[in-house]
Amino acid sequence: MKPAKIILIIGLLFSFTTAEAQFLKKLGKAAERAAKKTVERRTERETEKRTDAALDSVLDNKKRKRKRRKNRKNKGGPIIGGETDKGTTDPNYEISRASDFEPGAMSLFEDAFNKENQGDFPARWDTNGSGEITVINGEKWLRLGGNSKYIPMLKKSLPENYTVEFDMLTQGLDHRTSSQAWITLLLEDNSDFKRAKNWCMVELSPCQFIHSPGTVEKVVNGKREIRNNIGKDYRNLINGKSHIAIAVNKTRIRVWMNDSKLVDIPRLVPAGANVFKIHTRGLRDAAGVDELYISNFRIGAAGEDNRSKLITEGRLSTNAILFESGSDQLKSSSYKIIREIVEVLERNPEVRIQIIGHTDTDGNTASNLALSRKRAQAVKKTMTVQYGIASSRITTDGMGESQPIAKNSSPDGKAQNRRVEFIKL
Repeated sequence: MKPAKIILIIGLLFSFTTAEAQFLKKLGKAAERAAKKTVERRTERETEKRTDAALDSVLDNKKRKRKRRKNRKNKGGPIIGGETDKGTTDPNYEISRASDFEPGAMSLFEDAFNKENQGDFPARWDTNGSGEITVINGEKWLRLGGNSKYIPMLKKSLPENYTVEFDMLTQGLDHRTSSQAWITLLLEDNSDFKRAKNWCMVELSPCQFIHSPGTVEKVVNGKREIRNNIGKDYRNLINGKSHIAIAVNKTRIRVWMNDSKLVDIPRLVPAGANVFKIHTRGLRDAAGVDELYISNFRIGAAGEDNRSKLITEGRLSTNAILFESGSDQLKSSSYKIIREIVEVLERNPEVRIQIIGHTDTDGNTASNLALSRKRAQAVKKTMTVQYGIASSRITTDGMGESQPIAKNSSPDGKAQNRRVEFIKL
């Protein structure tokens, strides 16, 4: 081979080796850069994961705090008669409430509207608005509405100690029921619709979309002395059928809805405020919305403690044990006084009693006699079966309509004659 060719070949081999070296060097730098980028991306991903986890923790904590604040805001106080949400991890608590309401033993006014015609306003009530008798599930109710006052027309002034009871039914309450809608229990110093100088009230709200606590107020000689919120969330109780009970003892007033006490104020009732009224306002009062009804209305005079009267006088007569019309089925409000008689027998194991039922003159004489005996037996059965009093300690009888204590010519007189007597033997 010629020297020139050998030199060319060697040059070419040298040039290839140098180029390859440069290529490999460049490739190494690219790989290094790629590796660095891979590490950087991996570091970024790990950092993002840790950052996201930290942010999630912070945001979740804020959400939980907002939720707790929202729950507290929505609650606004203890919900009476409410249900625990399903799925909650909170423990279940059994809450026992004592109802110390005792119906007045002597009936002063009763009206279940049985004698009224559907569509009429009841004869024994007065109003500055409107109302009508409505039949719901076979029972008669008085529908209230508008900006109106409703007054039961008693023949005598209320005594210092008395009770008021009635069933209340609301229908069509929803998120549009106004927070300025009120059902007001009033005691005023006049029996008409003039502006009172001395009055007090317990105001209940049917509002459902927020907690609207209701108000108590006292005014003496035109000047406000007390005004405060009730402070309890009773939305679940007031939506639907409930029982309102009021006890007035001189200046003290207590109000229950079902067995939950809403109000107990020792000096709310001013002197002279002895006329009971119901005032409604702010209700939409249309078909199917914000409907308000009352029934089974009763005012009773509160007398001496029944637990001592039976022992000291040997006899107790009461109108506070009530039955369904024409039936021996006890109403729930009757159990309070029955429990008191049970306590007398428990504390005095030697005492035996006789229970005697009485009726008014509605119906025929034979039916009333049979009904009075059944009612006495129903009271005995409650005392023996439900409260464990020995049957041998109680006898029963019924006098029907034969021993009236008032004239049967008026509803109030009939209410007094429908009574149960307990006699110590």
